[in-house]
Amino acid sequence: MFLSATRRTRYAFADPAHTTAVPLETPAAVVSELASRGYNAEREAVTLLANAPDPEGALERAVEAAPDGAVVVSADHVRETLRNGSQSRGSTGRGPTPEHTGGDRESDPSVSTGTSAAESVEVGGDVPVETEGGREGKGDGGRQVDPARRDLAVAGDVTGQSTGTGEYRDFVATFRDRYERLSGQLRGRVNHRPTEAVAGMPGNSDAAIVGMVSDIRSTKGGHWLVELEDTTGTFPCLVMKDRDIADLVGELLYDEVIAVEGTLADDGGVLFVDAIHFPDVPRTHSPSTADRHVRAALVSDVHVGSQEFVAEAWEAFADWLHTPEAEAVEYLLLCGDMVEGVGVYPGQDEELDIVDIYDQYAAFSEHLKSVPGDMEIVMIPGNHDAVRLAEPQPAFDEELRSIMSAHDARVVSNPATVTLEGVSVLMYHGVSLDEVIAELPDEKASYDDPHRAMFQLLKKRHVAPQYGGQVRLAPEQRDWLVVEEVPDVFHAGHVHKLGYGQYHGVLTINSGCWQAQTSFQESVNIDPDVGYAPIVDLDTLELTIRKFV
Repeated sequence: MFLSATRRTRYAFADPAHTTAVPLETPAAVVSELASRGYNAEREAVTLLANAPDPEGALERAVEAAPDGAVVVSADHVRETLRNGSQSRGSTGRGPTPEHTGGDRESDPSVSTGTSAAESVEVGGDVPVETEGGREGKGDGGRQVDPARRDLAVAGDVTGQSTGTGEYRDFVATFRDRYERLSGQLRGRVNHRPTEAVAGMPGNSDAAIVGMVSDIRSTKGGHWLVELEDTTGTFPCLVMKDRDIADLVGELLYDEVIAVEGTLADDGGVLFVDAIHFPDVPRTHSPSTADRHVRAALVSDVHVGSQEFVAEAWEAFADWLHTPEAEAVEYLLLCGDMVEGVGVYPGQDEELDIVDIYDQYAAFSEHLKSVPGDMEIVMIPGNHDAVRLAEPQPAFDEELRSIMSAHDARVVSNPATVTLEGVSVLMYHGVSLDEVIAELPDEKASYDDPHRAMFQLLKKRHVAPQYGGQVRLAPEQRDWLVVEEVPDVFHAGHVHKLGYGQYHGVLTINSGCWQAQTSFQESVNIDPDVGYAPIVDLDTLELTIRKFV
């Protein structure tokens, strides 16, 4: 028994706020500095300035050499400036402040949830599409953003904090930490007692137990026997088939923490269950919102390196980000599987366009350059990425970061919680969704409605509750996969299907993919949703879906 093997240990979540100043050599800082001088810039010009040996000097020379009346710094102008290394003919004064060429911001048709934040609503079905995305030119289209107004913090990042050695005691520590923190969320709702105390109570007594599910089996009569474990032992709990709560047994997974209430049998040897409680998201949960109009694009599963990577769709998405319509999109959250990887599934090598893993990341970096240089990008790894498969997955190592350094993206672990201007976004790649969908009834979780499987993870307050199945678990002193704080937005990917909805006020999004159907997906009847970009208004949490294929 994991829980009763050692003394209890409890660890609190860290909440580091990464809000350090951005150096000038980052694209966002270059854009900000140019804007302060009254200039816009082509995205390639921004990249050239950011990558120059002396970014400050290169920017000064480019501005000084800008032609009279110019408001846009072109890539050709920057190249000439870098080649000459001296001032070209032109005005040395500041240019005029560029006007916003896009006019009033167009009202986006949004995905309506039709519910208040306090309600639990499952929104799914057909995908509402705002408009078809398109190639509207690669200029910045009048984007005027102020990176200084941004506020981004990261919590729950295991990177640099992994302590597990793979020994048995590490697994014990992980499960005991899970039990302590999740049971703490349940203890205020039931008058529970330890299992060893319940075992000593007289028959017909009312009792409650908070425990981890260690076994689920049906009896000859069709009832359900659920064995719960805590730090003192285990106890059998019987759910009768004719009770309303019998349906909840179909939602249970091994190793999740629940609470039950009921009455002991005459001999006290089993608890007849009257109620089952999950840690869950409180129905009173009220999400936070940003203080200004700012948006975030949530995408995942790019899979560069695959023959099925739809580069045209990605570039259309990147082009749209340069238009005035997308000016408020200042954050891009990438939820894993940047590249296709190597040796992930049988026969994958026959479907690779790029066979070297480092070349795959270099190609991904080139596609990332298409995104406006003023955007704040956050990336977590997935199961196709070149990091350890066991969860939690630390962020990309220094070598991969250097390959993907063109955009100065923030790289964090899988999972991690990213707070954008007060709005917390739980980012989890989503490997456990395969297991949830396989174990639970179709009406509870399916590939066609992946957000419903995500609802289950929120209900259990753990992104990968079941051990020993699809998810490889890295044993740590702390269970980094517990959802201790309720997020405002839950973002996942992995299953290559688009799904979205609200669960007790938590906006839940599975963002599809950028890879057409592979032979492996065809063999398991998965028809991927390709080229969708969910866009979240952080000031209202309204969701818009854009399609780029």
